[in-house]
Amino acid sequence: MSVASPVVPESHTIEVLDHGFVRLDEAMASDLSVVNAARVSFARRKEEMDDSDHGLIRFLLRQSHGTPFEHNAFRFHIRAPIFIAREWFRHRIGSFNEFSMRYAKATDEFYVPDAEDVRTQVGKPGAYSFEQVEPEVAETTREELRAVYETAYAAYERLVEMGVARELARAVMPVGSYTEFYWTVNARSLMNFVSLRAAETAQREIRRYADACERFLAEEMPVTYQAFVDAGRVAP
Repeated sequence: MSVASPVVPESHTIEVLDHGFVRLDEAMASDLSVVNAARVSFARRKEEMDDSDHGLIRFLLRQSHGTPFEHNAFRFHIRAPIFIAREWFRHRIGSFNEFSMRYAKATDEFYVPDAEDVRTQVGKPGAYSFEQVEPEVAETTREELRAVYETAYAAYERLVEMGVARELARAVMPVGSYTEFYWTVNARSLMNFVSLRAAETAQREIRRYADACERFLAEEMPVTYQAFVDAGRVAP
């Protein structure tokens, strides 16, 4: 007998970029989990939050007592361009499982930025600022990207049709193609990710994914989130 997968409410999915999303697949996370993890040091446990618990969470964040924020979990389903996923995977603070082009057919969807997101960089490495390009340059960029994607995917399909293994044929796929992965992370690590990737210095595209993750943190753990913001968005 087959077991149906649970339906994830639309409210738990945030669309990002042109074909991407952040979906909160499951959460075992609450402000109360932080409180009880901290109070177990005194052999205490609470069933409901009160004002003193709000103060405790603010204290823990302000004083960088981070471990009580680790006793919870967010499981995200992410769809993002490969170049964003590779930035994401540098955060070795959670567990990842990614779609594999060894076993499944590559997607034919690719990231094409909106015209206003086509930008030029000004300055030195590590201290760039970004400016929007002229409309003609933006449209040319979008056309060039589409042309490269179409050529690459056509080559991929030809190789597979000739019998070339998918694990080799995938080598022609550009980093603008979309991938999917599951990411399970605790609140402490999620705050660390948000503090870095939602910052103005992060790449614009991954900032939008970090913003979506931040919204789910705020919804599931509002007291923790407000304390995080009040502490300058620095993870404990």
